[in-house]
Amino acid sequence: MRKIILASFLFFLATVFCNSAQAKTTLPLPRFVSLKSQEANVRAGPGLRYQIKWVVVRKNIPVEVIAEFEQWRKVKDMQGDEGWIHRSQLTNKRNVVITGEVTQVIHKYSSPDSLPVARAEPGVVAELLSCNQGACRVRAEGYRGWVRRENLWGIYPEEIVD
Repeated sequence: MRKIILASFLFFLATVFCNSAQAKTTLPLPRFVSLKSQEANVRAGPGLRYQIKWVVVRKNIPVEVIAEFEQWRKVKDMQGDEGWIHRSQLTNKRNVVITGEVTQVIHKYSSPDSLPVARAEPGVVAELLSCNQGACRVRAEGYRGWVRRENLWGIYPEEIVD
């Protein structure tokens, strides 16, 4: 009988240890990630038993991870709304959203005086390729070029991306 109790206790400890080890990441908080799937439920809490606050229906949209609990990530969107998404719905691939009131110019080089490559409307999602102090290199709709970082959401003000 003691062996069964001891074995059950050891199994319990191993299960708790494995689950908590999977839940912890070495990634920094906060950080930006992107949605992996075309549709993701954003919940009021970290679990399926919590109500769905809203549904994101745009693949690759960036969100900011601000907290973690087991397999769940608390995220903040571009409007500042917060909720919980299962980590399987997220990817570490970096994307940004073109912001501003007017169409933004995508330049050939990081200098704002360089030749324009394309124009992007506010709300366009672009893949983040790299960033220096003043601009970020992006890929959007087959075009590659540089956008002033103050016209992007999904990158921290002082963050450098190689």
